[in-house]
Amino acid sequence: MKQRIIQVDSFACQPFSGNPATVCVMPRPADEDWMQKVAQEMNLSETAFLYPEGDMYRLRWFTPVAEVDMCGHATLASAHVLWEDGHLPKDVKARFVTKSGELIASRSGEWIELNFPAMPVEEVPVPEGLTEALGVSPLYVGMNRLHYLVVVDSEQTVRSVKPDMSLIATFPVLGVIVTAASAGTEYDFVSRFFGPAIGIPEDPVTGAAHCGLGPYWQRRLGKDSFIAYQASARGGVIRVIVDGERVRLAGQAVTVMCGELL
Repeated sequence: MKQRIIQVDSFACQPFSGNPATVCVMPRPADEDWMQKVAQEMNLSETAFLYPEGDMYRLRWFTPVAEVDMCGHATLASAHVLWEDGHLPKDVKARFVTKSGELIASRSGEWIELNFPAMPVEEVPVPEGLTEALGVSPLYVGMNRLHYLVVVDSEQTVRSVKPDMSLIATFPVLGVIVTAASAGTEYDFVSRFFGPAIGIPEDPVTGAAHCGLGPYWQRRLGKDSFIAYQASARGGVIRVIVDGERVRLAGQAVTVMCGELL
């Protein structure tokens, strides 16, 4: 059976920026091994697979090497495809059943807002080898169930980090976030994300990371709403609102490619 597959640039207002994800909207569940092989073939940070489940969609995310529990940019891409391909009316919210519970996406003009669980970090001692792995001295290290969050002294330090990926891959987390307050007035904070242990050396724009970044910067800056920039080579803008135990993440999306798996 042929399967339509779509590539979307998420957290992007124009093609070839933001974070690319592939999306497969299927009529029914698929074999897990097949999904992993498709993700490996696509060779992007995430491939999303979804199918109807009642009045919602079951959504799963795969990197080229593993399934993950949460992914922001591929969720945004999935919602974009549901609306653009006519699976859902554009005024109806997209509701997903996932390993991280129910996730909701809604449209506001050209922006798509995701409602995700907050994942605050708790301060931990600097892990052995982390300074060497990043080549910078952390001001603070926090940890949640998915990531280390490393705060450094400046935006320039964030942008200039050249991590040792082999060392980063040894830590007991899915990825390491490096962040600092923005040096300018356009953004509140900047970040980068490294996840070599799950096949993503550097992720261009990471929605799930902002479920920890939002609560951290809420405490530091004393406000709930932020404009964030992920300073990868492709770059991407995320609007972040911390709302109690939830974090609302908003971004734009652009379809760049459609095809069929034979």
